[in-house]
Amino acid sequence: MTLSMTPSEQKAINTIRTISMEAVQKANSGHPGTPMALAPLGYILFNEILQFDPAHPNWFARDKFILSVGHASMLLYSLLHLSQTKQLDPNGNPSNDLAISLDAIKNFRQLGSRCAGHPEYGHASGIEVTTGPLGAGVATSVGMAIASQWLAAKYNKPDFNLFNSNIYAICGDGDMMEGISSEAASLAGHLKLNNLCWFYDDNGITIEGNTSLAFSENVAKRFEAYNWNVIKVDDINDLPQLRSAINSFKKTKDKPTLIIVKSQIAFGSPKLAGSHEAHGAPLGEDEIKQTKKIYGFNPEQNFFIDQDVYKTFENGIIKHGAELFKTFNELFNNYKKNYPDLAAELETIFSNNPNSKLPANWESKLTPFPADPKGMASRASSGKVLNQTAETITWLIGGSADLAPSNVTWLKFPEAGEFSTENRTGRNIHFGIREHAMGSIANGITLSGLRSYCATFFVFSDYLRPAIRLSALMKIPTIYIFTHDSIGVGEDGPTHQPVEHLAALRAIPNVAVFRPADANEVSESYKAALNLNDTPSVLVLSRQNLPTLDRTKFASASGVAKGGYVLIDSPDQKPEIILMASGSEIGICVETWERLTSEGKKVRIVSFPCLELFEQQPKEYREQVLPASVKNRIAVELGIEQGWRKYIGDQGYFIGMQSFGASAPATQLMKHFGITSDKIYNIAKTF
Repeated sequence: MTLSMTPSEQKAINTIRTISMEAVQKANSGHPGTPMALAPLGYILFNEILQFDPAHPNWFARDKFILSVGHASMLLYSLLHLSQTKQLDPNGNPSNDLAISLDAIKNFRQLGSRCAGHPEYGHASGIEVTTGPLGAGVATSVGMAIASQWLAAKYNKPDFNLFNSNIYAICGDGDMMEGISSEAASLAGHLKLNNLCWFYDDNGITIEGNTSLAFSENVAKRFEAYNWNVIKVDDINDLPQLRSAINSFKKTKDKPTLIIVKSQIAFGSPKLAGSHEAHGAPLGEDEIKQTKKIYGFNPEQNFFIDQDVYKTFENGIIKHGAELFKTFNELFNNYKKNYPDLAAELETIFSNNPNSKLPANWESKLTPFPADPKGMASRASSGKVLNQTAETITWLIGGSADLAPSNVTWLKFPEAGEFSTENRTGRNIHFGIREHAMGSIANGITLSGLRSYCATFFVFSDYLRPAIRLSALMKIPTIYIFTHDSIGVGEDGPTHQPVEHLAALRAIPNVAVFRPADANEVSESYKAALNLNDTPSVLVLSRQNLPTLDRTKFASASGVAKGGYVLIDSPDQKPEIILMASGSEIGICVETWERLTSEGKKVRIVSFPCLELFEQQPKEYREQVLPASVKNRIAVELGIEQGWRKYIGDQGYFIGMQSFGASAPATQLMKHFGITSDKIYNIAKTF
């Protein structure tokens, strides 16, 4: 326990262990064993290794630390407290407030404390990503490593090495078992992300007991097969061995690194060290006292931090970080003189003002689509808009899960390029068939300051749902592009025909789900999505052609910004019937509108490209679009009814899917499932 540590190191490490187990005990909830085991590694990383300034925790050239084993959150909270990391104010500037105070630690897992059960991005500075769902953290770290290398390749110049940051993540057996980490590791190895280092806490323990119950693979061999550099550390308490392993990572130029560290859960606890009982429950007051004795601490003192421990961090990360930040600022000021345009881009990307994170007048480059009865699939118009947008927002990067030709998400302008081992400035990413990891990797890119998108078929959004949920929790604007949005997929059959997916994604709080009705609604959806700074967006697009509406006859597509708008109305604007839909079903409503109005019926069509944005509008606007006095309402959507009843009311009708789809040409499926103008017309005639 002491052979490889100086007395000051040992005291600091044992302090991390002590306040971690005490916080869990006071909360009567949490995971004490893993922070106790990982304390030496946390100490080494935070106090010696990271390029991180606790006084400026949002310094954009910093190293990043991800605690993928989010249940060990007290490790991170302890480190942020001891390093005196400052909390950012609402404007994104460092304040005098500590990100994690000792009082916050004492209120671990309590309402209002920044020390939530699992680390939550945005709650406390220094938390780089929300973790907890195992595997998500390490997958996100791959996106951060991609972003770091992209920024370095684009903005570093001779004598101006602005970006040389590394990404460090701690993962455990649970991360290794989850499939998402395998997908992410495979891509990281393929891309040779040599700035990425994972520490695998090989403690052999899960909630049910020893990992041998369900896990017997050779992790080292697996990662060697992924083209990773694999290093083993026999004892996490051996600080020289840890330092040597990290130095080996820094010297590795052609692959990411996995450092496998052997640890003992609840290290130092006389009864529970090495036991799965220390994984997810407090140790108990008596056991904590006995453990403190073993650490050489006073068993009667709670949440005690010796001033010498603060001094150790002052002489380590606090001093070193301040020097790094000062040197960087001097370098960047000279960079601005030599490369003013590139420096201005960086200042926009990393602006603290969320309203200044896109180029000025970027929307002016978007070209309106002319009216066209034949039209085009919304996936096709999306591809055009995406390219127009990306030419202006030069830090918009992303890709597809091996479906770019089908999703139409390939950036085609000459300077776009492909992100690869040969071209780190490429903006098209080949994610491969790895939807689970793709979403988290896109989140990692977004968390690094860039704007990121990813794409696949809509039916496979189930694979990305955990990543979408996390981006919503973190309030980051990742864009998810999904095509082949309905039974309009046709012959591929029900396995590829999304039915419940719109409702499922709309059920996630803080997600804007766009299903545009024509090319101009697609363009306006991109505008709305990119102007959302704290909300992820989902674009749901068709494979089949959608007529491009004549906007001299129909209302402007700018109504997309309000989520729902009156597309066309009765002459006196006093409708008897309201037809409403999203996406491709607007075309059916227009056909029905023409039939009914020719017979003297007063009909309004409401286009609903984004229900979430509509709900954010003032009550007066929503009443204007959907007057409560008009009870005769029909909603049409190629999905299930869930979510529509509040708009159609008890007397209204929903025309959509009540079952899974079938394999047949799309036109036959529409008739088979009764999603036709004739059906809408016949129902409307009963009003």
